[in-house]
Amino acid sequence: DVLEVSCGHGGGASWITRAMIPKSYLGLDLNPVGIAFCQQRHPLDRLTFRQGDAQRLPFADGSFDAVINVEASHCYPDFPRFLTEVFRVLRPGGHFLYADFRFRPEIEAWENAIAECPMTVIDETDISEPVLRGMNASAQSRLDLVENCLPRFLNSLGRDFAGVPNSYVYDALRSGNLSYRSWCLQKT
Repeated sequence: DVLEVSCGHGGGASWITRAMIPKSYLGLDLNPVGIAFCQQRHPLDRLTFRQGDAQRLPFADGSFDAVINVEASHCYPDFPRFLTEVFRVLRPGGHFLYADFRFRPEIEAWENAIAECPMTVIDETDISEPVLRGMNASAQSRLDLVENCLPRFLNSLGRDFAGVPNSYVYDALRSGNLSYRSWCLQKT
């Protein structure tokens, strides 16, 4: 039983459900419009979607064997509370699979929150370099999307969001002012 917190438009949830065939996969997101999109776009057995808050997970204690969270927690007002909620909804022995980024001034608090949460770190990997290689490999297609799909006045913001070379996020990652990491934690 898998929970993905902040599932967005459900592409990752759909892929994992089809490729890994979990008993159940539930995608949760704060955005009700996004959840409606997921429900319509990804009609798969074992895959459901629900609207809810990452910092107040609407599930009973010990409901899931795994919780997944990718590129979302940097938006949460209270990251330690989110970690407490993940711990609460995991079954004993369950895993938290997590990837996100932080800018340099936020890294110490991020590391401290993970160190202080009651889960055991199984693996931590700095994935900044592979992410940067991926950004380089897909830069032209993302830049084309920004220029062809956004109004001209939004192109600068779109380039930053897309992480193309010479954008704020890209330059921060390249310079080391942004750290991108993945973790596997376990509730023991």
